[in-house]
Amino acid sequence: MGVLDIVPAGVLTSDQTRKLFEYVRAEKFAIPAINVISSSTANAVLEAARDIKSPIIIQVSQGGSAYFAGKGLTNGNQEASIIGAIAAAKHVRTVAKSFGV
Repeated sequence: MGVLDIVPAGVLTSDQTRKLFEYVRAEKFAIPAINVISSSTANAVLEAARDIKSPIIIQVSQGGSAYFAGKGLTNGNQEASIIGAIAAAKHVRTVAKSFGV
């Protein structure tokens, strides 16, 4: 049995994530978490996950999400971080399907 027998490819729901974590704990392996700051780095992570046939966690930091939104936005009230995090999530959700992960 493999990971894709437990959960579908793509962005997971909280229940699917719980099932995945239970599986990897039982099978004694870890899922790498990669911090991305741009669509290019997110795409590189998706490509690597596809090539090695492994689940991955894509994450953005507060600063990374602001960078994802663009340097032209101010971040005084975390606006750029919030917009960038949303943009990153939408990008990953859309592009992951094309990579089959």
